[in-house]
Amino acid sequence: MYDLLIIGGGVNGAGIARDAAGRGFSVLLCEANDLASGTSSWSSKLVHGGLRYLEHYEFRLVREALIEREVLWGIAPHIIRPLRFVLPHHRSLRPEWMIRAGLLLYDHMGGRKKLPPSRRIDLRGDAAGAPLLPRFNDGFEYSDCRVDDSRLVVLNARDAADRGAEIRVGTRVTGAVREAGHWRASLVDHADGATGEIEARYIVNAGGPWVADVHEGMRTEAAPIRIRKVQGSHIVVRRLYDHDRCYTFQESDGRVIFAIPYERDFTLIGTTDRDYHGDPADAAISDDETDYLLAAAADYFAKPPTRDDIVWTYSGVRPLYDDGASKAQEATRDYVLKTDGDDAVVLNIIGGKITTYRRLAEEAMERIERTLGRRGSAWTATAPLPGGDFPTDGVTTLETKIIAAHPYLDAAHAARLARHYGTSTFDLLGDREEAADLGEHFGADLYACEVDWLIGQEWARSADDVLWRRTKLGLRLNEAETADLAVWMDGRAQAA
Repeated sequence: MYDLLIIGGGVNGAGIARDAAGRGFSVLLCEANDLASGTSSWSSKLVHGGLRYLEHYEFRLVREALIEREVLWGIAPHIIRPLRFVLPHHRSLRPEWMIRAGLLLYDHMGGRKKLPPSRRIDLRGDAAGAPLLPRFNDGFEYSDCRVDDSRLVVLNARDAADRGAEIRVGTRVTGAVREAGHWRASLVDHADGATGEIEARYIVNAGGPWVADVHEGMRTEAAPIRIRKVQGSHIVVRRLYDHDRCYTFQESDGRVIFAIPYERDFTLIGTTDRDYHGDPADAAISDDETDYLLAAAADYFAKPPTRDDIVWTYSGVRPLYDDGASKAQEATRDYVLKTDGDDAVVLNIIGGKITTYRRLAEEAMERIERTLGRRGSAWTATAPLPGGDFPTDGVTTLETKIIAAHPYLDAAHAARLARHYGTSTFDLLGDREEAADLGEHFGADLYACEVDWLIGQEWARSADDVLWRRTKLGLRLNEAETADLAVWMDGRAQAA
């Protein structure tokens, strides 16, 4: 008998599992596929307030997100880092006074403490102006943060497990019925087809874009959940410029497109917003979306990317609350929590942003504790995520310590490990004394010892889990190397 059954291993499910386990609740989280395999790994990789949401009067959401930027940076400085955004002024779109007013609010409404404030810049003399078309003479610069989104999910799940939660990946909840004051849920393990049942006092439906399908599988009298599925797509191209700032491009349709430095050698461009119909697992970038993103880049860059420059694309479906907005881009990004029935023993999570997942989890726990009773107080704002127990300005120092302890690593390898695993790098590497101790080499700087860690500590089961969600080394391994990794991991699984 678990206190909580959480369905869905995205950022919201993992965040609630962490918070609940830390308060002393017994938790089972079931994810049908892999952690962060849905919407949570297909974001723009930003922890940000959402400057454009001010135009839609989402002041509560923006303020909460602005506060959370520095909170999350403080508990996960290895995977979250400050990022400066350059907004070239497009005179035919938003007027300068509007941008100034928005940035003034952005600077002050969220209690900014460490991130530098916004400023006006002369693009004719600033390095940020060099890659742009010469017609952009001035602009603005402001602060937000970048994040490794899928690692954020995995680290929340890891911390939840360390505090007593049970995390099951590849396990689908096929149905749940209410009986004798609790839930009886049916499970199926995708690895071997084994079925089983568990009991729980409370269910959290964090199914993301499948939240309505999960809700339908529970035999309740509640009305169906209505969500608006919105597809967002991104392209990754070879690095377009030398500096380490992001661009915020305004488009004539009212949208904002980001061009973000990504994984050292690439530039990430996105996102689109279009209504989506069908199974979210089938979402893929369309030719129209690709053309749209390339055209957006061509509106600003002097040497814009072409289709030949694209090295990767990805698409995800956002499960937004259906607020009746006329355009997908205008639908609220705020989260909505809905309980079912008079006894309120099902909590359905709708919408939300990666930036506000921790606050969403706290609000979810307030709802849950009204039913199950209070076990503890809010605690996640100051407790570091695994590997994040060092100062926000300490990443470079950590890299130096890693190299001192393991001098056979080159600087780039040590930097990647530090920015993926933080202080957990020392546990991952253990007492290895030379490169040969790292085990089989799969390509780039990926070795067997890291894959073993990901299997044993982070629930990785496939090459995709390793290359695209636990790391982004899928950008660097070729097809043959990827196939070799898959064979090696299959052998490991069979031996186990």
